Amino acid sequence: MSMKRINVYADADDLAMVKEAAAQRGVSEAEILREGIRLAAMGSRVWDSPFILDEETIDLGESQRGR
Repeated sequence: MSMKRINVYADADDLAMVKEAAAQRGVSEAEILREGIRLAAMGSRVWDSPFILDEETIDLGESQRGR
């Protein structure tokens, strides 16, 4: 995967958390930021098809519908 350099403005408190997380995990601060960007983008993604089809679900008990 090729990377592109970007500029991002962040709060000092957020950057302190990034620095702490990087130190705890033994990775670079840039890696923490890349992971955060990836997670935010995936969390906002709209999928074309459902993850699980109704036919693939399992009924684990009484339905909550109609209550």
